[in-house]
Amino acid sequence: MGDARAAAGIDAALEEHRTELTGYCYRMLGSSFEAEDAVQDTLVRAWRGHQRFEGRSSLRSWLYRIATNVCLDMLAAGSRRARPMDLTDATPLARAALSPRPDHTWLEPVPDARVLPAVADPAEAAVAKESIRLAFMAALQRLPPKQRAVLILREVLAWKASEVAELLDTSVASVNSALQRARSTLAERAAADAGAGGEVSDPLDAEQQKLLERYVRAFEGYDMAALTALLHEDAVMTMPPFDLWLRGPADITGFMSTIGASCAGSRLVPVRANGLPAFAHYKPDPENGGFGPWAVQVLELSEGRITGFHCFLDTRRWFPLFGLPLHREAESGEGEERE
Repeated sequence: MGDARAAAGIDAALEEHRTELTGYCYRMLGSSFEAEDAVQDTLVRAWRGHQRFEGRSSLRSWLYRIATNVCLDMLAAGSRRARPMDLTDATPLARAALSPRPDHTWLEPVPDARVLPAVADPAEAAVAKESIRLAFMAALQRLPPKQRAVLILREVLAWKASEVAELLDTSVASVNSALQRARSTLAERAAADAGAGGEVSDPLDAEQQKLLERYVRAFEGYDMAALTALLHEDAVMTMPPFDLWLRGPADITGFMSTIGASCAGSRLVPVRANGLPAFAHYKPDPENGGFGPWAVQVLELSEGRITGFHCFLDTRRWFPLFGLPLHREAESGEGEERE
């Protein structure tokens, strides 16, 4: 009985850290699924090695050390996750073609609840949300793995330089140097991506809420004129796993009314992803009736307009991750045109 209680206690102590560790590994790896694998590996290693853990540091610090080593091993191959605009130029609508790339190419979305632990400090919560937004995540992927770890630990998690040095088995001077280089790279990236990522309040302010309500009406009604009025002149639309991306309301709505015309009559269900407003997109299913899953949409907002419209199409992976069903029945009246 004593051994069983001790084992249960260890399990509970480790599980308390799962969400924050998943957030850390997600920032390191850029992949929701790889992050969950890394955390599971971390907790298994911690379980197996807990008898060797002598309390020289806190359990949390020890877990972060293991998680960092797991992530660095996973990143050793040198590949990095990206957005379509990180790989190619914008495609004019006239040359639009849907060319998929492998899953491991893409920066992946993540449900807020899986990576953002509950915290009492609103400022701390805001930093955590900002640090999983797509633009920031894409910038993180530009950093060498150890610089990435240093920046996340110092800037996002507010660890002291001495704590990071101990975790990485290096000197405080090396940590400070890595942090300076990482900040410089991110500053250059921010200048190049001016306006990317949006300015989303936490929680959404009244203007942003109204913008999203107008967006849902325009999208579900497939009203391209109304949608055009909501898009920033430099708005971008991406659709991983396809490397195509479009810039500007004319090309975005032109695509939606031609190649994407089958999305007319869709329904949107609000979710939270990457600290941003998002929707599960269900489109009409003519074979089975009701609606089938089509995309997780993640939106970036700025100055009362939509600046980013990111559609992640691999719904067999994404919808279960968000706890969403793979079919939605039509409700009474949904077969009729909305007012």
